[in-house]
This record gives sequence, structure tokens and C-alpha cells, in this order.
Amino acid sequence: MRLFTAIDLPPDIVDQLQQLIAKLRPLAPISWSKIENLHITTKFIGQWPEDRLPELTGALAELPKRVRIPIRVQGLGFYPSKRSPNVFWAGVEAPPGLTALANDTDTATAALGIEPESRAYSPHLTLARIKKPTDLKSFHHQIELTGNPAFGSFQADRFYLCLSKPGPGGSVYTKLSEFPFTS
Repeated sequence: MRLFTAIDLPPDIVDQLQQLIAKLRPLAPISWSKIENLHITTKFIGQWPEDRLPELTGALAELPKRVRIPIRVQGLGFYPSKRSPNVFWAGVEAPPGLTALANDTDTATAALGIEPESRAYSPHLTLARIKKPTDLKSFHHQIELTGNPAFGSFQADRFYLCLSKPGPGGSVYTKLSEFPFTS
């Protein structure tokens, strides 16, 4: 099983992102994320044995309780850079509570033998992956015209353990378990 933990997006933000992608898609022959797959990853777990799933969900259920996390989705950018992009993303702005959730998840999963993160947590929404060099001049121009778009805000009150299953049209994500922040 290929797993990750994530925060889901509300429909109004998904709609805003879908409109942007519909406008940009014709300008760039890149690998666009499926709208239904957009989420804020808090921890990529990777391969995990199905018979140990109860152990993992138990560890996630024991994370410290927390209050809702206000999240704003705003801005666009590229990793690692605009000149040599691998990922086109929408920005995620949140208080330290989101990073604390990611760190707590990393600590809990590391205790189970999952490789801890080597980089600082950097929340974002992956809108597309750029697998090979291509002409992105008109794409970059449209993004510059778009400016620093605000896609909306919401209060995250839970996270999910999700399964990523490869399929002919790209990965399919399934929520396996839900973890509310407060009791």
C-alpha cells in the first residue's frame, strides 16, 4: 500500500483551482493533477504493509489533539525554480499549527520505522508536474498576468490517511481513515 496523510480542500477552493487549471492547461503540455486529487500533504509515508495498517492508524490517532488550523490558498510558483521547474504549485499559508501537525506525524511514523523527512515542511498544492523540458513561454506569461491569486481560506479540522493507487488515468486517492483535531 502506498500511503500519505493529508488535509482535504473545501469545494469552493477546488472550484477556483479548477477554473485556473482549465485556463492554463492549453498553454502547457505538462502532467496536470486531477482536480479530485488536490490536497495538502502532511506526510508522505510510501509503501506500507497492509497487515500493519492498524498499527499505523493507531499511531496517527494518538497524535496530540489540536485546534482548527486556518489555511489560505494563495499564489502560484515552481519547484525548484521557474527556470528549471519540476512542479507547478499553488501556495498554502498557515500558522505554525500546520507545520506542527506535519512534524508530529513525522515523529509518530518515524517511531514505526518510516523514514523521517530530511527537509523542512513546505505546504503547497501540486497543480502539475513537469517531467521533461518544454516551451513554457506562453504559460509563464499567463501566470505573470494572473499575479498573486487568492483561491480562498478555510479552517482545517481534521486530516486523513490516504491510499494512492496507480491507474491508467493517473493515481486514484482513497481516504482510509479520518482524524479529527479535537475530541
